[in-house]
Amino acid sequence: MDDLGEFLFASADLGAGLDEERQRVSVSVRGWNADELLSLPEQDIVDELIEKHRVECPMLVREHGELDPVGRAAVPGQDFLGRPTQREQTKLVLVVPFVGDKEVFRCRARTFSHNPPRADIRDSQIRLVWQGDNGDVTSVRAYFEASLDKIEGHLAWSRADIGRFNAELPELVTGLVRSRRSELLADRNLEAGLGFPVRRREGGPTFWVPIKRTIVKAPRLRSAGAVPFSPEPVLSEAHYNEALSILANARNALERTPSMTARLNEEQIRDLLLMALNSQLEGQAGGELFNGAGKTDILIRVDDRNIFIAECKIWRGPKTVREGLDQLLSYLVWRDTKAALLLFIRSRDETAVIVKAVDEIQRHGNCKRTTAGGSTIEDRRDFVFQAHGDTARKIR
Repeated sequence: MDDLGEFLFASADLGAGLDEERQRVSVSVRGWNADELLSLPEQDIVDELIEKHRVECPMLVREHGELDPVGRAAVPGQDFLGRPTQREQTKLVLVVPFVGDKEVFRCRARTFSHNPPRADIRDSQIRLVWQGDNGDVTSVRAYFEASLDKIEGHLAWSRADIGRFNAELPELVTGLVRSRRSELLADRNLEAGLGFPVRRREGGPTFWVPIKRTIVKAPRLRSAGAVPFSPEPVLSEAHYNEALSILANARNALERTPSMTARLNEEQIRDLLLMALNSQLEGQAGGELFNGAGKTDILIRVDDRNIFIAECKIWRGPKTVREGLDQLLSYLVWRDTKAALLLFIRSRDETAVIVKAVDEIQRHGNCKRTTAGGSTIEDRRDFVFQAHGDTARKIR
């Protein structure tokens, strides 16, 4: 490399590098601690892996470019007798910062030029050199501007390839995480059924609590003579939606008879919803599956663990949401717990109330994100919350 720097976008193949990054994603997933992979919320794992493997194409910050002080460069030559000589030329160095992955500057994109630009890459700076005997302001500035334009043209080609990779990354990561979690859970279930003690780290995977019409039972993953395998119970997404659907149907029935419900308080409305739930579902987990807890709670309990709680509230302003959320968070402590805040709106402008309620939920300190509920219930909104005092436990 001479004073003009190395040839950029020429040392390696960008497509091959992105293929290698895809392989590194798989290595990262398989290298993730098994207990953490099973216990942490899937979306948190996916988000972390996307952040780790996402490739950021460099962007030049041209407006922050600065010149080094004018220098002199020794130029070798020969005199008329062939003897080596040296003369000096003016040397100017333009330093332009950039943000992004500097390795991209060395990689050839799918679209490329056989006449690549030259520069010196150092950390988060690109250094362009002009050297000559008779430079004027106009010609030197034109040289630097043209060199930067050329580099940005090559970066645009790289950005197209990288953009396709980054767009595919969420689906790739999600598929690998789900596949690995299924594999690990199958391994744990196999260990539990063989009938021999298994030496393992503390912690365990989760299993789905099945909800069926008429009967609800939690599977017992153990066999005679085996050390009990006691994963933490979780309500599956489908069964979560089923429970909410029953509540929504009961809600619709109440709305059709406003004269009956107009004077009911929260506890009385709760009791009507419980009646609807118990008429369709019954469980076997240390007593009734659905119970009233305290004044307004509806819960699903398995092995004395509350894995679903619905809090009923009559809308009386934003404080209703704050109070309901604080109550839910105080009840829910188990991993991957699901919950529902049921708002009864007696105002005619329910749309405005829903907007205020959603805003209040999103402003809560424990709210991590809004999610797509995948529900046919029109006025349902879905969120992911962080449990009090435990960032690893998430509440849907």
